[in-house]
Amino acid sequence: MTAPSPQSGSANRDKAILTCSLTGVLTDPRQHPVPVTPVQMAAEARDAFNAGASIMHVHLRSQEPGMGHMPSWDPDVAEAVVNAIRAACPGVIINLTTGVVGKDVSGPIACIQRVKPEAAACNAGSLNYLKIREDGTWAWPPMVFDNPVAKIKQMLDAMAATDTHPEFECFDVGIVRSVGMYLKAGMFTGVPEVNFVMGVASGMPCDPDLLALLPRYAPKDAVWQTTLIGRAEIWPVHRRTAELGGMLRTGLEDTFYLPGGERARGNGPLIEALARVARDCGREIASPAEARARLGLKEAPALA
Repeated sequence: MTAPSPQSGSANRDKAILTCSLTGVLTDPRQHPVPVTPVQMAAEARDAFNAGASIMHVHLRSQEPGMGHMPSWDPDVAEAVVNAIRAACPGVIINLTTGVVGKDVSGPIACIQRVKPEAAACNAGSLNYLKIREDGTWAWPPMVFDNPVAKIKQMLDAMAATDTHPEFECFDVGIVRSVGMYLKAGMFTGVPEVNFVMGVASGMPCDPDLLALLPRYAPKDAVWQTTLIGRAEIWPVHRRTAELGGMLRTGLEDTFYLPGGERARGNGPLIEALARVARDCGREIASPAEARARLGLKEAPALA
C-alpha cells in the first residue's frame, strides 16, 4: 500500500479545520506572550477566531499573582475562562485539556463536568517524556506520562456523560494504533478523531515522510490532525498535513515562531500563517458550524 497522493482522495477536498492551542501547560508568562487570565484568554482566542480558528484548545492556569506559569484544575477558573472565550467568539468550539500525570483524574473530570466542552483531549497512551541537552544532561528528570487503559476509560466515561467528543492525542505510532482498539472495545462512539503529536523529543519526530504513513494506522474514516512542536521544521509538515487532507493546529502552546523565523507576538499571527498554508494547498477554511458537522459535535451552548 502506498501513501496517498496529496492531490487525490475526497479527504483532500475537505475544508481545513483550524485549532488554536492558546497557552499550554507550564510556559512562563513573564518570558513568553502566553495568556493566563480569562480576559487575556478571550482576547487571544478572538484574534485566532478572526484568523480562522474554529476550535480553541484550552489549558487552565493558576490565577494567583505570580503563579500564572502553573496549571489549575479549579472548575471556577475553567468556567470563567471558557465563558469568556465563548462570549468573545460566538459559536467557537471548546476543546479542553485533560492531561495529568498519575492516577488522580478528579481535576480534569470536575472541569469537564462544570463547563461541558464540546470536545476534550484524551491522551491515548503512555510515553517516556524525555529531553536531553547537548552536554548529555537531562533537561528535566526523566518522567513517564502515564495513560494506562483504565485511566483513559475514566476520561472517556466522563466525556460521554457530558456529550463531549474525545480528540485522541497520539505521541507515537503504537498509540495511534491503540485508538482503533478503544473503538473496537466500545470505549467511545462517534466520529474517531486522532491528533498526531510530532516533535516531542522522545515521541514521533516532526517528519513529513513519517506523516504520510500515519493516517493508514488510524481508525477507518477517522478525522486526523497534527500538533507540531518546534520552530522552522514544523511549517513544511503543516503544509504536508494540508496536502494530505489533515486538519491543522498551532498556537503558543506548540511554537513561538512564524514561518519566516520571527517570533510570534500572539496566537492570531500563528493562525493567520496556518490559514495561508491551507489555502496555498487548495483547502478552504472550515467555519465553526462546518467543523461541528464534520466532527459530529453537539450544538453551541446558548450564552447567558
